[in-house]
Amino acid sequence: MTDLSTITVHGRRAAFRRTGPTDSRRPCIVLVHGIAGDSSEWEPVLTRLSEHYDVIAPDLAGHGDSTRLRGDHSIGAFATWLRDVIEALEIERATFVGHSLGGGVVMQFAYQFPDYVERMVLVSSGGLGREVSALIRAASLPGAEWVLGGIGAAARGVRPLLGRLGPGSEYDELAQRLAGLTDSDRRAAFVRAVRAIASPGGQRVNASDRLYLAEDIPTLIMWGARDRIIPVHHAHATHDEVPGSELVVFDRAGHFPHADDPQRFTEVLEKFVRSTEPASYDKIRLRQRMTSR
Repeated sequence: MTDLSTITVHGRRAAFRRTGPTDSRRPCIVLVHGIAGDSSEWEPVLTRLSEHYDVIAPDLAGHGDSTRLRGDHSIGAFATWLRDVIEALEIERATFVGHSLGGGVVMQFAYQFPDYVERMVLVSSGGLGREVSALIRAASLPGAEWVLGGIGAAARGVRPLLGRLGPGSEYDELAQRLAGLTDSDRRAAFVRAVRAIASPGGQRVNASDRLYLAEDIPTLIMWGARDRIIPVHHAHATHDEVPGSELVVFDRAGHFPHADDPQRFTEVLEKFVRSTEPASYDKIRLRQRMTSR
């Protein structure tokens, strides 16, 4: 497994994995994981991507070995945290890849800090429609933190069985995340993040009304056709909303296409980076687009 490094930002620990040459002439790819996960979820694709790219995979605040945020666990707070971390790592611009919650963070990042973004890749992304799994909706209920501690302990015991259920690795990945919720800090961060983005009725955060701003950013959407967490029709709707975007659906994958089919995932991502020019930030054009909508 790739070594985990840490830096201190605003007096708090930020953990990350970094692979590949750090030569400033090499393109940079930033991989942002999903809720209750950490940077290790990208291990299946890190080695190959590092052959040609400077690859950074942070543990989001409150996930993995990164200290959790104080109070605010909104998508905007995660995006600002990400900006501070990549700035501390002296990254000027990059292709940002976000999975699940990380997809919502990447979209918000591109909205708040467009000058950093060369390309945007959304993988089974949150924030693109109301539907979401019952587990996420239940985690927004009062008292969920107490229940999740017990579920996490149970998941540790049955994880080997869960990993053998269903197609691909979706159940195993979910079991790993649930098992991690036995840690009180990770559990608190998970519940606060869920409540910031979802309710018992589904996702509350929706980026659809601002997707038109991504017209100048090369955008790739990747999704598993068998996703049980966020349905694949969100991918098709987003593809229709983002002019010029590319859509790739993994027919045999679930919510984690980068784990289910890492070889194809890296091939698709590398082809996308090679075949597109980095976005050029134009403040005047952005202003005109917002005011003429």
